[in-house]
Amino acid sequence: MNPFNTLGIRHDIVNAITELGFVSPTPIQEQAIPVLLSGSNDFVGLAQTGTGKTAAFGLPLLELLDFSENHPQALILCPTRELCLQITNDLKNYAKNLPNVHVVAVYGGASITDQLRQIKRGVQIVVATPGRMLDIINRKAINFSQVRYVVLDEADEMLNMGFQEDIDTILSTTPNDKKTWLFSATMPAEVRRIAKKYMTDPHELTMGTKNTGNVNIDHEYYVVRARDKYAAFKRIVDFNPEIFGIVFCRTKIETQEIAEALIKDGYNADSLHGDLSQQQRDKVMKRYRERSLQLLIATDVAARGIDVNDVTHVINYSLPDEIENYTHRSGRTARAGKSGVSIAIINGKELGKIRQIERVIGKKFTKTEVPTGFDVCEKQLFGLIHRVHNVEVNEDQIEQYIPRIMDEFKDLEKEDIIKRFASLEFNRFLDYYKNAPDLNAPAFEERSERGDRGDRFARTGVRGDFTRLFINLGSVDDFTRGDMLGFICNTAKISGKTIGKIDLKGVYTFFEVENAVAEQVQQNFKGADFQGRSVRVELAGDRDGGSRERSGGNRERSFGSRERGGSRERNGGFRDFSGKRRDDRGGGSRREGGDRKRRW
Repeated sequence: MNPFNTLGIRHDIVNAITELGFVSPTPIQEQAIPVLLSGSNDFVGLAQTGTGKTAAFGLPLLELLDFSENHPQALILCPTRELCLQITNDLKNYAKNLPNVHVVAVYGGASITDQLRQIKRGVQIVVATPGRMLDIINRKAINFSQVRYVVLDEADEMLNMGFQEDIDTILSTTPNDKKTWLFSATMPAEVRRIAKKYMTDPHELTMGTKNTGNVNIDHEYYVVRARDKYAAFKRIVDFNPEIFGIVFCRTKIETQEIAEALIKDGYNADSLHGDLSQQQRDKVMKRYRERSLQLLIATDVAARGIDVNDVTHVINYSLPDEIENYTHRSGRTARAGKSGVSIAIINGKELGKIRQIERVIGKKFTKTEVPTGFDVCEKQLFGLIHRVHNVEVNEDQIEQYIPRIMDEFKDLEKEDIIKRFASLEFNRFLDYYKNAPDLNAPAFEERSERGDRGDRFARTGVRGDFTRLFINLGSVDDFTRGDMLGFICNTAKISGKTIGKIDLKGVYTFFEVENAVAEQVQQNFKGADFQGRSVRVELAGDRDGGSRERSGGNRERSFGSRERGGSRERNGGFRDFSGKRRDDRGGGSRREGGDRKRRW
């Protein structure tokens, strides 16, 4: 007997979910379903993403609604179209053995005419994003006067996206005696306020400690220099041959650029962000679910509601602006009781953010070293051997070719065949990672250490392995950071790898070079000119008080041939992907004016 029967779920529904692979209820389902089936309480459920919240409220809804009536009886609000579609499909699958069940998905980016047509035909459950739902209400195209249940799913994220006013307006069209069920992964003050506003003495269920992360997720961080981030990211991916992951970026433009760089470098990757049409988003997600994509590069908003099985890794290419968003990001892996890894790639100054996240999720991060080129080659080799050992052989199809294959190998010993076969992949990575540099950077956390280093830097212009130099050219000379990088490399006759931070100002620039080449740079710039003007390069010293730019302004992200060789060599030198600070973190439905979450 399926344990869901003992929770009070009827056989027709249990049979449907058994076919979907539901063997036993998750903790949130086991404790929430009996409470919700009573239909007598408002409800607040706090549980991590991936713990089965959709079934926790979806199965009771199917038990409580009267499907002989064709009017809206339940409204489910969620933050994104992906989550809206996922919930709708799940409910339809749960109800496939029940007659006359009509569920409609209402979301932006799709034809509103089709959605209005479905509503007019008759619907009992409406699953909606707030923006499109409000549009339909304003058209007076739906009547919520007989709604008995309202579900606010991912309530924290809806508030974070600025949907407070929309939710207020939508709920004002529903009866006062309805029951409200609120589900959230975290419980910031904003969610607490919405629970107090819309609920009466709700039954509260918390799985684990509030705001904590999934216990099945291992959290790791890598400390690298800003200019090495993309190279380190690729190396981490290569060190995990079987990776099937989601990579999070802050902005749509960063998402697109990283995806394009990965594709050019030979990886199976694509982007998911708010500038894509619904058709494009559906196409990307179809490829990802079919695993023809290995890496999905996404913004926070675009990735909400992605429920894909067996995601092995979540990689934070950029840490989120709001601490709580880290919980949502990491929740894309380790779903349904499985394990996963959440990785953060940071610079030395961001260690404090890692400590803040640790306090929020209640779990320690493990500091991990970026693997060496040799480590990657070894891992790839044995990954190949493992795949060969476990490959499924199609005996019927391959049999006809065996005589020709054996004839081709007749002059080789068994050991020679194995060596040559393994070398097909091994040689490529050996070539690619030949002379690969160490990409690990020191992580500075103690303020006293930072102060001492800053004072020394102010006095000498020397910081660790780098010397800071001044050049009398800047942005008014039509230089970008990329242009300046190329100008310095060409004039000083040094490699871009020896250059650190470039701090571009109006009429001058500060830049760092490795100590070993500092004197060479100054010597080679003697007598140099730019458009007939004498160029001066000297130690920065006290020119700016030794203070480095603290505003966090534009930073150079160099994607390119830091690590060369093999089929992944990237030409075209360095590109500056910093751009201006913009509020485009994915999703066309992001709104201003909503309650904001805690920022760093």
